[in-house]
Amino acid sequence: MTIERLKKFFCRYESFFMKSLYEEIDSEEILNLYASEFIAATPLGVMTGKNDDDFKQALFAGYEQYRKMGTKKMCVRDVKMTPIDERHCLADVEWTATYEKTDGTRIDIDFQVHYLMQEKDENLRIFGWIAGDEQELLKKSGVI
Repeated sequence: MTIERLKKFFCRYESFFMKSLYEEIDSEEILNLYASEFIAATPLGVMTGKNDDDFKQALFAGYEQYRKMGTKKMCVRDVKMTPIDERHCLADVEWTATYEKTDGTRIDIDFQVHYLMQEKDENLRIFGWIAGDEQELLKKSGVI
């Protein structure tokens, strides 16, 4: 696994996110970004899940929620890699999200997510992520 492949992966991830905001969601493509099972950690706790129909429905609901909040753009600012072994790494991804508030003003919010990555069968997949308190950040910024 190389930093170049990792950056290309998250460029693709960003592209699918943007398409999901403005066009029809290509669920197969998005689901291919994730491993068959995963773990997620936020200030609310830790959860595990499977890359199945329930996860697909959660993704659809999540993108709908982003649209309702006025999300206009989600861009990768930077990707850093900490290797774990030859097939796994921690990807530190810095994002900038652009929102349109109810008064019409736009605001950019920077945040970071840490992704656990696996290379299997020549493909990179997310098998976990660690994120901060998105709701609190959106409240403090006046988005919600």
